[in-house]
Amino acid sequence: MGVEGCTKCIKYLLFVFNFIFWLAGGIILGVALWLRHDSQTTNILYLQLGEKPAPNTFYVGIYILIAVGAVMMFVGFLGCYGAIQESQCLLGTFFTCLVILFACEVAAGIWGFVNKDQIAKDVKQFYDQALQQALMGESESNNAKAVVKTFHETLDCCGSDIVTATFTPVWRDDLCRKDSLKNFFANANCHKKIDELFSGKLYLIGIAAVVVAVIMIFEMILSMVLCCGIRNSSVY
Repeated sequence: MGVEGCTKCIKYLLFVFNFIFWLAGGIILGVALWLRHDSQTTNILYLQLGEKPAPNTFYVGIYILIAVGAVMMFVGFLGCYGAIQESQCLLGTFFTCLVILFACEVAAGIWGFVNKDQIAKDVKQFYDQALQQALMGESESNNAKAVVKTFHETLDCCGSDIVTATFTPVWRDDLCRKDSLKNFFANANCHKKIDELFSGKLYLIGIAAVVVAVIMIFEMILSMVLCCGIRNSSVY
């Protein structure tokens, strides 16, 4: 015997929310894959200074996001099927998966908040080390010059601070573009560009996480109400 009345409305409402949840999972998966293969981040984070690779903290967060998107699509499908079939078993499994996924998202959010400044800081330290070695003439042994030029060309910047950005192009135009001095006031130094690169991407991830968390809370409430409605209808 199927559910009737208000419980039936909740059933279809839960189906709609789960379909949105499934779509959100697909969007998050797509955004995560785009961030993973974005030309700016890959050009920088695939660099290697001698035997030292660029910091990969950002990619750890991206891999978590890819996993979350894939799991969301599976859970969303499970919820849609469970709602249509009015299966307490499937809805119970769906609710359990939602709780686990929500807990993982909270943990990932805390991790991201703690590391949001560290990601840019690590990349800036990597750049500063390469720039220092390139300016000191140590680039031949550990490709420091190639690392610095990749930063400058990818981010359209030069130098790590005001002093370096002003004077490096004058006597080291092999590291910066020849018009860097002329356009200095239009082009930010690399520290600022690195901050802009990662803060923009982390902001996008944060918005997606908040939207998904709100949807998940509604779905947990609806799934509990629907389970109670199915149980009551089966009794009568």
